[in-house]
Formats: sequence, C-alpha cells, structure tokens
Amino acid sequence: MFSSLARKVTLATMACVAVSTTGCLGFTDNYNLGFLGFPIPVSPYYQHKAEEDFWRHERYDRVPILGPTTSGGPPVALDPPSDDEVMLALEKARPVEGGIPLIYEKQRNDVRIIKEKIADYVDPPRFYPLIGPAQLHHAHYKCSIFFEEKTIIGYPVPHTLHDREAVEVVYIDHNHMHMVGDVEPYTTPSL
Repeated sequence: MFSSLARKVTLATMACVAVSTTGCLGFTDNYNLGFLGFPIPVSPYYQHKAEEDFWRHERYDRVPILGPTTSGGPPVALDPPSDDEVMLALEKARPVEGGIPLIYEKQRNDVRIIKEKIADYVDPPRFYPLIGPAQLHHAHYKCSIFFEEKTIIGYPVPHTLHDREAVEVVYIDHNHMHMVGDVEPYTTPSL
C-alpha cells in the first residue's frame, strides 16, 4: 500500500515538473532556461562572433541620411575612416586571430596608417524607395598600413619569422545620402 502511494506521489511530482517547465515560463515569472533551470552551454566563439557582427553592423554597415547639401560650394565627404575601421578591414584581408598558442601565433606591432582620399563625388538626384528623393554621396579612401609582423612557430621545429617591413593596402568606401527637395515629378506608368 505504501509503495503505490509513493509511486502516485512521485508520478504527480514529475507531472507537475514536466508541465511547469514547458513553454517560456517555469515556476517563477522569469524566463525558463531548460529542464529544472539548467542553462544550455554555448561556445564563447559564437557569442563573440555574434557580438562583433552586431557591433560592425551598428557602426559601419549603415548608410546615413543627411540633410541637403549647401549651395555655396562642393559637398565634402564625412570623416575619413577611423583607425578601428581600417584595422577591421585589415583583419578581414590578413587575419591574425585564430592562432594556436605555443604552436602557431601571429603578432602585428608598430602599426602606422596613412589615409588618402581617392575620390569624392555626388550622384545626381533620384528617387530611392523608403527614402524619397536623395543624392548618393561617394567617398573612396586608400589606406596604406605599415607594420611589423611576427610569426611564432613552435612545432615541429621552433622558430620565429619577423617581417619588419610588412605593407598592406585596404580600400574603404564611405557612402551617405543627402536629402533633396523636389526632383522631377514622379510619373506613374499607366496600366
């Protein structure tokens, strides 16, 4: 008799736990992390990659929409690319991250960046969907990066390669929009 009562209590407890941990909410009003509140592990690599992608999108992948250009002279582009943006482009072209400590590592030292504006021009006004009449302003930059690159190899024969005059050239485009008043009257095609 005692075993059947214990079995019923155990089954009722398990049913309550199973029902309360399904869905988004558990025993409390907070979000549920999984069965009995155990979190599911995620590799730090994926978290870091997602944070870097969001940060890059937030800072550099958007096209700003500015006010109209002034009618006194040629429009001048926004600020040149930052050193951080140049280093992100260099890392994409010539990666340093991802080495194996004590087996294969790369280092970049004594970095010098020279930024040159190649082109700065504005397209004629046109209608852009979701924006309206605007002009696209292009600014192209050539960024020369001079640095010392040190490659440390630890296996099978430990040695170090030291390139004291490494050079990399990165091209960065900065585009932004300028709002325009009335362009040509938009004509709807007859159907």
